[in-house]
Amino acid sequence: MVATFRVYKKTAPNGKLTLYLGKRDFVDHLSHVDLIDGVTIVDKDYLKNRKVFGQVIATFRYGREEDEVMGLHFFKELYLVSEQIYPLPDESKGSTLTNLQERLLKKLGPNAFPFQFQISSNAPNSVTLQPASDESGAPCGVSYDIKIFVGDSIEDKSHKRSTLKMGIQKIQWAPTTPGQQPCSIIRKDFLLSPGELELEVTLERQVFHHNNPIVVNMFVRNFCNKTVKRIRVSAVQNIDICMFASGHYRVTVACIDTQEGCPINPGSTLQKVVELCPCLEYNRGKRGVACEGQLKKVDSRLASTTLLADQEQRDVFGIVVSYSIKVKLFLGALGGEVVAEFSRENTVDADNQLSDGGDDLVFQDFARVRLNPGMEDEVKSSVVSLA
Repeated sequence: MVATFRVYKKTAPNGKLTLYLGKRDFVDHLSHVDLIDGVTIVDKDYLKNRKVFGQVIATFRYGREEDEVMGLHFFKELYLVSEQIYPLPDESKGSTLTNLQERLLKKLGPNAFPFQFQISSNAPNSVTLQPASDESGAPCGVSYDIKIFVGDSIEDKSHKRSTLKMGIQKIQWAPTTPGQQPCSIIRKDFLLSPGELELEVTLERQVFHHNNPIVVNMFVRNFCNKTVKRIRVSAVQNIDICMFASGHYRVTVACIDTQEGCPINPGSTLQKVVELCPCLEYNRGKRGVACEGQLKKVDSRLASTTLLADQEQRDVFGIVVSYSIKVKLFLGALGGEVVAEFSRENTVDADNQLSDGGDDLVFQDFARVRLNPGMEDEVKSSVVSLA
């Protein structure tokens, strides 16, 4: 049986440069990031002694695009990699090709040239902050692009017709070793009231994959003279924008209010199980929700928990995302509240990784269709199978 795997293809507006990539999601393993390996087809007659360069650009947008006026821009571009692709530098001629590059070079002919880019594991993850429904323009967050262009040197200003960009993502997967079972016990006593109110909250595990329900187990013991009238259980997304000292905020991505089993009178107990399912579908249009870096025509989902090898070494242009479960007991207008909160991990599902085996390639082509001179190109996608 021959395995088939997809190859992403994009061509420059003038048709003289073509980029091939085997995947667009590159995993950060904390110790290293997956190698960015691909192939570029070059029209040598068009170059005329010029060179072809490749770059990996991380863009951090921290303000709305519609507010950019009089040359003021609310984004920073970080050039993580800048290398020459053609002619092939002497130091790159002895590099080992990946299986994907070998198959592509065999199919595409002598005008195809491989490249390999390695980015640092300290680079921020791809995260997009969801804009409000009435906002337009590029959303805030961190995005990555591979840029291929023609020029005399790496410092040359690239021209649109001889330049192509393809968006990629830097993601993280869940740790293979499970952590301890999350548990939180809160005991609260009240002024001028004997006894205490005890709230115990546990989760079945620490790591949850996207769209998996989160089962929250609660046990309430009321040893005081207060009455619990309502219970709220919520999943909270914590976002920390490292560039700003006050760039920390929280968004509720799932919430359940219940009065089942209430009121919990003095001397009573209650054991209850609540199921939460935080997902982006129920948070569409909610401003500030952190999503995975968006690729064109690809559905996004809630951002995964950011894993850091060293908590002190945070990239200044990064966005750190974490999650917590919050249980609140309402005791009435004069009784106050009892709150228990602890963190959990929401992670990328690792089941969709494409196979690297087989000889049958499927090319997903990002063909640029020029509408009118001076107008922006429209990007369309088509899939072509090459035997």
